Amino acid sequence: MTKSIKRREFLKKGSQACVACCFLCFGSETKAISKYVFNNFTELIDPKNLNYCGYKCPPDCPFLQASEKNDAEMKKEVYEKWKLKERYNIDFEPDTIFCFGCKNQEKPEGVVLLNCTVRQCVISKKLDCCIECNDLSECQKELWSRFPEFKKQVIEMQKQYMAG
Repeated sequence: MTKSIKRREFLKKGSQACVACCFLCFGSETKAISKYVFNNFTELIDPKNLNYCGYKCPPDCPFLQASEKNDAEMKKEVYEKWKLKERYNIDFEPDTIFCFGCKNQEKPEGVVLLNCTVRQCVISKKLDCCIECNDLSECQKELWSRFPEFKKQVIEMQKQYMAG
């Protein structure tokens, strides 16, 4: 039985195998080459493809799905689960509780986007994502205090982005 392999995958694996063989044969002289080849074949971090905070919303996000379907019951579940009343002091109104993603220019901004201080900051600095900001590690925005582990991940992503 033959296995089909895509051209790009074939080139990637072939190049990696070649570099590995060269490294084994010639030792440390090829370290710079292997770094160049492997980095060029891995997915680069692109701030334009991330939300302003560095997150990438999954397609199965319940808030996005509820908004796209305009499903009041699903919106109510998200409203309660995400504690939007407590966070933003806003009562549930199906027409005002929605989210289509923070970079979707074709749709209106919902309550979460309008109140996101990270988003507001990144937009005011004319950046695509906070990983481009030199002040990220010292940033004390509400999102980071609520999700400190996420902030650590974004800082690591920033290091990779800046190194690339």
